[in-house]
Amino acid sequence: MIRSLLMGLVAGQRGMTPLAAVAAAARRGNLPPGAPLERLISHPAIAGGTVALAAAEMAGDKMKSAPDRIEPLGLVARALTSAYAGAALAPGGERTAGAILGVAVALGASYVGWRLRCAAMERYGQTATGAVEDAVVLGSGLSIALAPR
Repeated sequence: MIRSLLMGLVAGQRGMTPLAAVAAAARRGNLPPGAPLERLISHPAIAGGTVALAAAEMAGDKMKSAPDRIEPLGLVARALTSAYAGAALAPGGERTAGAILGVAVALGASYVGWRLRCAAMERYGQTATGAVEDAVVLGSGLSIALAPR
């Protein structure tokens, strides 16, 4: 369940990264047996689409017009992706709990991450703070999803 919790932290910062990380784990056969939608998310076209979504979100985050991560639509996206990632990374009998844990952590982390980013942007600007955040989120997401089970 630790992977579900940690992926919730990732989803709180970037909503699409958990999908790309789970797709990478699925393609490498690194999800728990019977993970939901494993065959679908490991398909090359779907996995590539998740990477494109994550990259588009990261690029869009640097734009002045980017909405805050705590806007309702952003929170819904984070809830959905963290629920799926939490379930996919949890052991077989704990998938529902993994989904719930992922959502709860993602929503809480969204607010904490938003406040921290706002404070950092005042000093370092939107692009620099976003690039650092992207590197941390992407590295963390892949490390969590690809960690040995």
